[in-house]
Amino acid sequence: MSLHESLLGVLLVPAASAAREPLARASAQAGVRVVETPEQATIGLVDLTAPEGSSALSALLATPAGAQLSLVALVEPTEAAFAALESLKPAEVMTAGSASYELAWRLRRVAERHRERQELMRRQQDLSLLVELTADYAESLDVEALLHDVTRRLAERLGIGRAALVMLDRNGEGARVVAASDAPGLEDTRIDLERYPEVREAARTGRSVIVEDASNHPLLEGVQNEVAARGIHTLAALPLHIRGEVRGVLLLRASGGDRRTFAQHELDFLNTVAHATAVALRNASLLQSVRGQTEREMSARIAAEAKAASLETYHLFFANVREGVAILDDRACVLSLNPAGESILETPSEAAYGRHLVEVTHPLDETVLMELVTAARRGESRSDVDLMVRAPGGRRLTLSFSAGPLEDGRRAIILSFRDVTQARQLADELHHTKDFLERLIDSSVDAIVSADMRGHVILFNKGAEALFGYTAQQALGGMHVNQLYPPGVARSIMRQLRSPDFGGRGRLSVCRQDVVNRLGQLVPVNMTASIIYEGGREVASVGIFTDLRDRMELERKLSDVENRLEESEKNAVIVALAGTAAHELNQPLTSVMGYAELLKRRLKEEDSSYKPVDIIYREAERMAEIVRKIGRITRYETKAYMGSQQILDLDKASSHDD
Repeated sequence: MSLHESLLGVLLVPAASAAREPLARASAQAGVRVVETPEQATIGLVDLTAPEGSSALSALLATPAGAQLSLVALVEPTEAAFAALESLKPAEVMTAGSASYELAWRLRRVAERHRERQELMRRQQDLSLLVELTADYAESLDVEALLHDVTRRLAERLGIGRAALVMLDRNGEGARVVAASDAPGLEDTRIDLERYPEVREAARTGRSVIVEDASNHPLLEGVQNEVAARGIHTLAALPLHIRGEVRGVLLLRASGGDRRTFAQHELDFLNTVAHATAVALRNASLLQSVRGQTEREMSARIAAEAKAASLETYHLFFANVREGVAILDDRACVLSLNPAGESILETPSEAAYGRHLVEVTHPLDETVLMELVTAARRGESRSDVDLMVRAPGGRRLTLSFSAGPLEDGRRAIILSFRDVTQARQLADELHHTKDFLERLIDSSVDAIVSADMRGHVILFNKGAEALFGYTAQQALGGMHVNQLYPPGVARSIMRQLRSPDFGGRGRLSVCRQDVVNRLGQLVPVNMTASIIYEGGREVASVGIFTDLRDRMELERKLSDVENRLEESEKNAVIVALAGTAAHELNQPLTSVMGYAELLKRRLKEEDSSYKPVDIIYREAERMAEIVRKIGRITRYETKAYMGSQQILDLDKASSHDD
């Protein structure tokens, strides 16, 4: 399968929508491909802003393939447009005019959810098949027909040409095929292991053998022509471990047309099936052994029953303990079951008598229970082994089993068990809650620090690492909260927490504070804090810190901008006023200077009026120079005048030098 073929398809509705070009850009970013038919698509981008959008959507939903699409709706940013989506229930919604990167992001989210659903469906299918196989193994008495049915269903599930079960001879020199998916009537067929090197390798190593290119793999050297003639491309051989030995191999073969390889989740599933098959084959062997039991085994059973009868002295004790207690013979069949055990297993003691422990408890993993019993047979004691079982009503319980020999030198077994279903569920819920809270705290942008009442840090999130500069490992390694504050501040905060005046007893409202980072620098923060109580007793304190450095820097920049703006406005007013004054004064000054010069020409220097006229003329020129300076004012510059007063400095204000 090519990369292009593996990408999810997105269909544009209507096809002539103006969103086609943005979709082309966004699809590449989102890892999807644009397709033209509903059958090729997984996602539908519906442009409801287009005139024919609604009718095209109705036509799409009327088709079987279109009704299965995950829809991304493109709508106008109006209340009516969003109200119309109530019945459609799209996976994602975008408003018209959104950028292509937003579309790419939403397509990626829809694609991820689709893949998650597909993965969940696949797991459910695997689990369903595994449950069916396990149930069949537990119930069927026709082993040969069952094994063929298993191989057939495996081949169908994986889409391969052949699945077969190969059993090995005790001496390891030969093997026989006991079931194959493509041969319903197959009985034991001998095979030469020289022609099946993958089976031989799995038996030798006890590990799964995967061959992805059979025609060129070195393991198959010598049989490659035969493999190529059969069109085989991929092989998988999974060993069946029975009583610590590889007694069989689950063999799967696929041609190039079926598949190119086995995915990891498929190999995990196959390993589970192989394990279940090995257990079923072992149980079949045990059943045959029971059917052909010897007189010695019967005698051992009678002796175990006699030993159970000798425990009559303890009957009153067993009848009143809260744990279930069962006495088993050497074949793990029930000899006695106390009232608590009857209640837990929902089975009367009379109905349990003589039945195998597996038939009474219905464990989901029979192997674990039988290993516990086997250890007790060897004289070993095991305790607190959790195992899930099925009650007769179908309810699942988690039981904690303990087992041991009835008495040293005896083969009878005493098994105790108690219902821990609620306790384990509660533990799981607490574990999930703890994980969620830890992720929530770590994802907080603010620093969160908690300490015990001796001041030792017990919680230090990633926000705290960024603010203080310490790693969580360093902080939790014995750091005291005093290191995070200036001297005396930690004690002051605790006094405020215990006072009712700063937000209530045990709480500290938001306040401005300085903390000390790893470099010894003071960092301004907003902080809140509280004391954690257990039964009215102080057990810890927690503080939440918001770094103010970026905010204060932004405020400083805003202040500078405001100052510059104020200065600019002041300069603009001065320049406008100066221009107006210069314009208005120029005309009367020109007249004064003109008439003064005319009077000077008519008077002689010895005339008494000449000197005053000359003074008028020179002062008018001086005023004209002042007016020219006013006209050249470009900025606001002042100088001291009569003490603390400030006046405009014309020379600096009218200078063009920076």
